[in-house]
Formats: sequence, C-alpha cells, structure tokens
Amino acid sequence: MLQYPKGKEAAEWSADPWQEYRAFLALAEAEGIDCKAMATYPASVLPPPLNASLLEFAGKVAWRNSNRCIGRLFWKTLEVRDCRGIECAEGVFEALIEHLRLATNGGRIRPLLTVFSAADDGGPGPRIMNHQLIRYAGYRDKHGQVLGDPQNVQITQAALLSGWKPPAEPSPFDVLPVAIQMPGKPLCWFELPPAEILEVRLRHPVYRWFESLGLRWHAVPIITDMCFDAAGRRYTCAPFNGWYMGTEIGARNLADEHRYNMLPVVAEKMGLNSNRAAELWKDRAMVELNLAVLHSFEKEGVTIVDHHTASSQFTRFVANEERCGRAVTGDWSWLVPPIAGSTCPVFHQSMDHTQHNPTFSYQ
Repeated sequence: MLQYPKGKEAAEWSADPWQEYRAFLALAEAEGIDCKAMATYPASVLPPPLNASLLEFAGKVAWRNSNRCIGRLFWKTLEVRDCRGIECAEGVFEALIEHLRLATNGGRIRPLLTVFSAADDGGPGPRIMNHQLIRYAGYRDKHGQVLGDPQNVQITQAALLSGWKPPAEPSPFDVLPVAIQMPGKPLCWFELPPAEILEVRLRHPVYRWFESLGLRWHAVPIITDMCFDAAGRRYTCAPFNGWYMGTEIGARNLADEHRYNMLPVVAEKMGLNSNRAAELWKDRAMVELNLAVLHSFEKEGVTIVDHHTASSQFTRFVANEERCGRAVTGDWSWLVPPIAGSTCPVFHQSMDHTQHNPTFSYQ
C-alpha cells in the first residue's frame, strides 16, 4: 500500500534540499521572520529541522501555495502543532484525536496542521493510509453493489482483513478505522472514538421528505495522506484541515455517480423526469442537495461556506497577494466550483499552475 518517491521523482526531491532550505529562509526573512540561528546551522546531508516558529510559518505558506485550494484567504489563521517527537503509532493516533478535537471546536471549525517526523533522505516516513481522518466504509457485495462510499472499498476490505468489526447492521455511513504505518513497522489500525466525531444529519428547508433519506456527513475535512514539503524536508504524515465548501459534499461526495450517486433519488422525490436530460433534472436535484447541505450545517452551527462566497473570498486573496507583490498560482480546474461555475468570479480568472514550496503534495 505504501509508495515512496522513486526514479526521477526521488532524484528531483533529493537533488539539492539545501537549495530549497536556503530559498525558504530567504522567503521567511523577506516576510519578517528571524532566521539568524537557522542560517548558521552546520552543513549535513539534510537541512536541519525547522524550529517551532519557522515550522508554523512554513505550514501557513504551504496553505498559501496550495494551487487546488479556494480557501486561501485565511492562510494566516492556520494553527500548527509540532508533533515531530512522536515515534510510535499509538502516539500518532492520540495526536490525531487531539487534532480532531481542536479542529472541531464544537462546530466552529479551526484550520489546523499537525506535523509528525520527517522522512529520511529519500526513504519512508510515517504514513496515514486513509485519505481523510474520517471516511465512511464501502462494502461491496458478491454482485458488485456497494453499500456506503464506493471510493473506500479498497481500504474497507483491508480493514476487514485486519480484523476490524463493522456494526452488526452495516450502514452507508460507518466510520472507518485509521491505518497508521511507522517506518519499518507493521500497519496498525485504530478506531476513532464516536464521541469525538461531529456529524451533521441533512435536512432541507422546504422538502420535509429529505430527512427520510438518512443522509449525513462529518463536520471536519482532515486530509491525512498528503505530504508537507518544507525547507528541504518531506513530512509524510502531516494531517491538516480547513472547513468544507458545500459543493464538496453536495456536488461531489453525495452526487458523483462513482460515490453516493444521490441525484436520481433526489430527482425522483422531487417528481422530476430523469429520462429526459433537457429537463435538467440533474441540475435541479443538485441545487436542492447542495441547499440541504448548507442549510443543515448552518442550523447545527457548523462552519461551512457556499461556493459563491468562497469564490469571492478567493478574489480577495488574489488582490491581497498582489498588494504584497506575490503572484498567485492555482489549478483552474479545481478552483472553479462544480456547480454554477461561470457565475463565480474565479471562473473568469486565468491561472498559472506553477507549484511553489512549501506546499502539500500527493504521495
């Protein structure tokens, strides 16, 4: 299951980590961070670990540099937890529970990054195998049908083989255990305490039948499988979160055909003719599904943002960066919301897709 940099990718990463380190120090000094102690650190194979203040700055800049994130206006609010001294899977899991507790914050979601130990020179570091800390199981039956989230069939099967016991009556929203692997150690599985998981049951402001669909979603999107690249080091275990944009749930997680595929169900309940594409039944059902997500989160006091507001916030972020003399990079295909794209300001902006460090990268 683990994959580490190989071939050209590994060579590019390890070619000159000191160059990346010095470039980061220059960036930090340009933005008013004191780097004198770090600049005189003796040379070695890898650059030295960042001190706490520089690690926090690197985390914030990584969010600022995240080409696929529309919510970067708030990059300065990111809090960074330094957990680089933890050396066992049990310790990592305890830190993850604390991250979840702090980030949830009773529904007032806090942007948070927790950094565990860095990988050795081109070698493995600690890893969390789940894409997000909270993900729902996908149970595939002998006929190929899936109960739950089809995206998670593979990790669900791995969890079952490891001995995980799902509920006696499996549901579409059973929270998966967390798979943690420390370098050179067996994969370990841990179950999140249900009391620490805030979920929102979805209902609609107009359609009373909507609640009978039994839909819900978790409150905090904590990404756990990406790498935090900073100052010549790779932190392969660095979970982070912001808050949800409504369309992530209503237009993707619950609507995509290869996920929960709820549009036909919602359309039928609305009395729409799903046999005639020109009646725009998918569009109409998707709007109501997304309205239900926003309405439910807001009713429960859980932080969420609609795609129009998020797009306007991104425009403000771009203006702020330009005033600071920094060019903004981005991935247009990710930044444009999956519904009503052309009505959002970000749709009309051209994008430079160059990726700068520090950043969060796929691994």
